[in-house]
Amino acid sequence: PSNKVNISSSLESEDISLETTVPTDDISSSEERDGKMKITRQLIERKELLHNIQLLKIELSQKNMMIDNLKVDYLTKIEELEEKLNDALHQKQLLTLRLDNQLTFQQKDTRKYQELMKQEMETILLRQKQLEETNLQLREKAGDIRRNLRDFELTEEQYVKLRGFPEDQLSIPEFVSIRFYELVSPLKKEISELQVKKNELLEELTENKGHLKQLTE
Repeated sequence: PSNKVNISSSLESEDISLETTVPTDDISSSEERDGKMKITRQLIERKELLHNIQLLKIELSQKNMMIDNLKVDYLTKIEELEEKLNDALHQKQLLTLRLDNQLTFQQKDTRKYQELMKQEMETILLRQKQLEETNLQLREKAGDIRRNLRDFELTEEQYVKLRGFPEDQLSIPEFVSIRFYELVSPLKKEISELQVKKNELLEELTENKGHLKQLTE
């Protein structure tokens, strides 16, 4: 019985030792591996961080270069615009000066033109007054001529009577009256004949219209 107890206790002690003891070599090697892995990961992360920083520096440098180029472009454009503005201001000054000179010249020319127009208007008014006076005189003369022509008008009986005298015994008004009668009398006769013919044609036209209306109905 004593042998059984020793055997069981030794087994239990062995079991206990198996459960509770760990080899020191295994622990140290595991810690080293963990440490190395941790260091390696840190190095990788650091390299990645440095790489990213380097990329950011490159990108920042490129953007700064782009900004510098844009600044140069903008400065160039500003200089060009300033030159154009100066040219425009210079042209404006020239145009303003030219316009002022032209206005001054036009004002002088306008005054001369107004004076000339005034003189021409005075001349026209004077000429108009003279023409009105001349027209009045001509109208008076025309009235006298019409009255004289009425005095020259002869009846057929008066014409025959005066025509019986020799021309050297006739006065100037009597001679003119005879000539006037000889000129006007045929015209009066022709006018009378034309008036008669006109009346006949009007009557004929009226009859033709009546016949045409009957035919169309």
